[in-house]
Amino acid sequence: MSTVEPPTVTGPSVNASYALAVLSATAEAGTGGADSRAMPTDRLDYGEMRALWDEVLAARDAGPHTGLLVGDRMRPDGLHILGHLILTCASLADAARAAERYHPLVSQAGTVTLRRLGAAGRICYRPTVGPPAMHPQQVEAVVSSMVRAARWIAGDDWTPLAVSFAHPRAGAAEPYARVFGCPVTFDAPENAITVAGEDLERRRPLYDPALNGLHRAYADRLLHQLSAAAPTAAESVRQWLEHAALGDAGPEGPARQLNLSVRTLRRALHAEGTSWRALLDTARHRRARRLLETTALPLDRIAPLIGLSGATALVRAFTRWEGMPPGAYRSRHRPASQARDGTG
Repeated sequence: MSTVEPPTVTGPSVNASYALAVLSATAEAGTGGADSRAMPTDRLDYGEMRALWDEVLAARDAGPHTGLLVGDRMRPDGLHILGHLILTCASLADAARAAERYHPLVSQAGTVTLRRLGAAGRICYRPTVGPPAMHPQQVEAVVSSMVRAARWIAGDDWTPLAVSFAHPRAGAAEPYARVFGCPVTFDAPENAITVAGEDLERRRPLYDPALNGLHRAYADRLLHQLSAAAPTAAESVRQWLEHAALGDAGPEGPARQLNLSVRTLRRALHAEGTSWRALLDTARHRRARRLLETTALPLDRIAPLIGLSGATALVRAFTRWEGMPPGAYRSRHRPASQARDGTG
């Protein structure tokens, strides 16, 4: 298989195959049109994907069930390697576990999890971007595509026990019943597909573990490339803080840029061993050093520029950072010809 160039987008990204599948499905429904400008292994910034959905849903022939129907029309190539991997899975449980691991290859804007509930299982989808950044029809497209993918394994007549969405229903109930073939609830705690345990564990009569292994090996390679190419949440926050006005900087700024909720951003930073407060403190330290080294601004002018209340707070913070007060630091790091009285 060919080598894939690492993606260059920042923040959550989406595989181009999925974007093309959305366009293709809406073309079949009389909305939008197919687009072949991207290679299947290309990735789009999530903002581009949201703009694509905005265009699709604003089209004249779009309706309240467009997302539902897009997912139901999904074909394996629309999910790129994950679609082909699902086709070779031994069971629905095996496919759900594959989706848990490899869903980022399709989209980093959400996560898939499988939970056991006694004699049943629940496959859940949770967006990782803030609610305003993901239209409910995008969620419906993901959930209905998961049901469609399950039918690639279990057969076209397979139905889950239940489907739930966290958002309110838009449009008539009948299309949901027709697509899912089971009870569908809205305003629920989570977006989920409930599957009978016996359905999850039933093994396919024809299963080729060698072919499945080839697909998994390729998916693992792509996942490694994606992880290596994408900046960490902490690095993205550091880059944002480098140019931010620190006087009123809050986590909402970088979260918005990354298309994440503040809560998700905080969790990601915690997983990377840091926090918004620690990164902001470091940014204030760096900005203070730069201002002391390159300007003659007095301390009471520097303090608000880095988000501190006044000169006393700056002296206290800077002494903690450098082990010396800002005046001593400035004297040591600025040429004597540039020094000014009253700067520290």
